[in-house]
Amino acid sequence: MTKTLTSIGNSLGLIIDRPILELLKIDKDTQLEIRTDGKALIIEPVQNTSRKSRVHAATERLMNAHDKTLRRLAK
Repeated sequence: MTKTLTSIGNSLGLIIDRPILELLKIDKDTQLEIRTDGKALIIEPVQNTSRKSRVHAATERLMNAHDKTLRRLAK
């Protein structure tokens, strides 16, 4: 597939076709990492594997699993 850049204000944008967005599970709110290897432009969805997000997910699981106990302890 060949694409050309589109003018957007003082910048240029790349229009990504719907089938590619659906394949990669990307929508308008998905953060994308953009980098280059010196020859190509590489665009990937940001993987939310930071320590903060893992701790948040673990806390949610703990709270859901032990909700009653935690509420009793808080009294």
